[in-house]
Amino acid sequence: MRQSQLFTKTSKTSPEGEETKNAELLIKAGFIDKTSAGVYSLLPLGLRVLNRINEIIREEMNAIRGEEMLMPALIDKKYWEKSKRWETEVVYRTGKKPVGDAHDFEYGLGWTHEEVIAAIAVNFIHSYKDLPKAVYQIQNKFRAEVRAQGGLLRGREFLMKDLYSFHESEVDLNRYYKTVISAYKKIFKRLSLKTLVVEASGGDFTKEYTHEFQVLNPVGEDTVVYCEKCDFAQNKEVFVGTRHTGCRGVLKTDRAIEVGNVFKLGTRFSESFGLNFSDAEGVKKPVVMGSYGIGPTRIMGTLVEEYNDMRGIIWPEQVAPFKVHLLNLKVSGEKVYSNLQKAGIEVLYDDRENASAGEKFADADLIGIPYRIVVSEKTLPKIELKKRESEKMRLVEVEDLLKLLNK
Repeated sequence: MRQSQLFTKTSKTSPEGEETKNAELLIKAGFIDKTSAGVYSLLPLGLRVLNRINEIIREEMNAIRGEEMLMPALIDKKYWEKSKRWETEVVYRTGKKPVGDAHDFEYGLGWTHEEVIAAIAVNFIHSYKDLPKAVYQIQNKFRAEVRAQGGLLRGREFLMKDLYSFHESEVDLNRYYKTVISAYKKIFKRLSLKTLVVEASGGDFTKEYTHEFQVLNPVGEDTVVYCEKCDFAQNKEVFVGTRHTGCRGVLKTDRAIEVGNVFKLGTRFSESFGLNFSDAEGVKKPVVMGSYGIGPTRIMGTLVEEYNDMRGIIWPEQVAPFKVHLLNLKVSGEKVYSNLQKAGIEVLYDDRENASAGEKFADADLIGIPYRIVVSEKTLPKIELKKRESEKMRLVEVEDLLKLLNK
């Protein structure tokens, strides 16, 4: 991709009214654009990052036999009423009917999809032989947040991966619940995010304890109590102030960003929608359900909060929009650009003729692509290679460049 042809440009000034690094840097670098409070457009660079995050999530969901689907965001009131969640504060509800609509329907924008998936499953799950099943989607969600600040960390419209599982027993649900937790750990490890698995309340989903995946960070809205030397971690909402039996060290309290959660729904939604199955003896029973969420856009914001410096973003390689940022200074970088493309290495080529060397270096640091390559009169016939997170630069032969990048 030639930077001269890129739809967006970087900005030298910080956006007004943004309190977090992720909002400031993503807007300045041209990854996102703010439409209104809590609502952002994903620009070409931002969408490339988001697609990489989603690719990792999809791979791990498919590995645990999740089947991808897509449900509507516009959900009829009747679904919410069956589960008694129509009056939930976060729901965006339609006001009046569209002009020319003869039907007296009311809708809510989907903030979660337990109701819809339970209603769909009624058509396909009838017997114990149809179980277990798991389906997921990656789709925009809408929540009427009172305080929509924090960039991508707290939005009114945001992307969510939600997985739903169906089982004939609590035993089988518990088995799959552990499988999903293991898959989530793999996802966050691949995304270079260190998470705590934290006990939390079920909120509007379930009366049981649930589990959140939390990244310790001072901008987080949650407070977690955890033990550094063992696996104990609880959201402060459910922490009772006593030492956990298995704790081997002092408990600490820190702010954290929630990037994922898992819920044992039991039979709450299946009972509301008549989602039953016949067991081996022909006895009808309600299907046992689980719900598992990850926020890809929130992950994107969290990565920026975790990986940045005074000059800009530092993307982990597996989610970066490009692997290499190629800069040419007064000499052509076309041959290097062509060789990188032929080798299948994704590169953003700063070929701008009206940008100074200082501007190019500043933009490269702000955008945060893992490797920077500089072609200049000063270093030819060698090329300057530098990692974004490092202060060290090395000069390499052109023929050695591809070997180093493919390691």
